[in-house]
Amino acid sequence: MEIGERLRYLRTSKKLSIYRVSQETGISQNHISDLELGKCQPSVETLRRLIIPLGITLSELFNENQEISVLSSEERELIENYRTLPNDKANALLQLSAMLNAH
Repeated sequence: MEIGERLRYLRTSKKLSIYRVSQETGISQNHISDLELGKCQPSVETLRRLIIPLGITLSELFNENQEISVLSSEERELIENYRTLPNDKANALLQLSAMLNAH
């Protein structure tokens, strides 16, 4: 899958319009559309800006074999916070999550 196709797939799977991505990134709607249609290639800076509303990393964008789950900003924040915790606190957070998820 080409990079433009991949960007479109990820954007639509998250139910984001080109307008909304444009508003969140400062990249024009026309440029985003041209990228998705393969009319031009994105710079690294453009990709860096585009992945933020998509909730993915650059490595996830380029790794087609890896399954991607598009995360909300809250989910992304939770994961980022978890990754910075010491092991004992990370385990406590997992236990709390399991308790809250128990039916």
